[in-house]
Amino acid sequence: MPDSFGPTASGLLEVADGVHAYLQPDGGWCLNNAGLITAGDRSVLVDTAATEVRARTLRRAVHRVAGGPPSVIVSTHSHGDHTFGNFVFPEALVLGHERTRHEAEEAGLHLTGLWPDVVWGELELVLPHLTFAGPLTLRVGGKIVELHSFGPAHSGCDTVAWLPHERVLFAGDLVMSGVTPFVLTGSVSGLRSALADLREFDATTIVPGHGPVGGPELLDQGERYLAWLMDLARAAVEAGMSPLEAAREAELGEFEDLLDPERLAPNLHRACAELRDGGKGVFAEVDQMFADMVALHGGIPACHA
Repeated sequence: MPDSFGPTASGLLEVADGVHAYLQPDGGWCLNNAGLITAGDRSVLVDTAATEVRARTLRRAVHRVAGGPPSVIVSTHSHGDHTFGNFVFPEALVLGHERTRHEAEEAGLHLTGLWPDVVWGELELVLPHLTFAGPLTLRVGGKIVELHSFGPAHSGCDTVAWLPHERVLFAGDLVMSGVTPFVLTGSVSGLRSALADLREFDATTIVPGHGPVGGPELLDQGERYLAWLMDLARAAVEAGMSPLEAAREAELGEFEDLLDPERLAPNLHRACAELRDGGKGVFAEVDQMFADMVALHGGIPACHA
């Protein structure tokens, strides 16, 4: 029986005609989702994967469905679990928001140092070849794919791929499913605003950045978590508590069954900073946030990438 977290457990799920979600169970650390949009001999891939092995598994899956490599990759944001696999698709033009390219260049392969025991492979950082600053529309055969960007939110800038005719939204890490939301290099208020904006699409199907495919209920859970997070942060600031102290005392309530609950520590870091001085995420703070998360978890969280 294959490892339930291994690349062989990953696969494509058709969510509309020629529109597939690539899911990597169980959606925990670095087990992200991707998307494939096909029409005839043309295809667009939304995000890739974290490690060389996982990215090459994704490539084989794309070939089976699309008959060849994608002509375009859309990077929803800069984080390595969604972008490190770009290099196994040398035929593709990589698209990303200009702020996404800047953040990815600043971060480099930093993620690999957070989990040094993961077999990352011979990674080659491939940044977006073509950047954009505003909405962008792609046409894949008869399919329309709109790219809309938000942020700072989950990251410094997050792009979604919206198919208006199919009413399918590839939401990147703005949306999680059964997984704790994460504000890493972004802004809690920005993520809340982005979720409100995503409602305006009136999507029937939402492919989250991590976890199972769902619908508008995924936006509901994300909004409830962020409202709860800000309440915790306000109480922590008023009491003079550090984010880690507040996280240790928190009762998770309805969110206790979400994967990766240790994200509460870095999320509180962002929320408290916003309440104190309006600060938004910067990459330089990631190591301290990760250290607080490790302390809350009692060790480095498991990463099955």
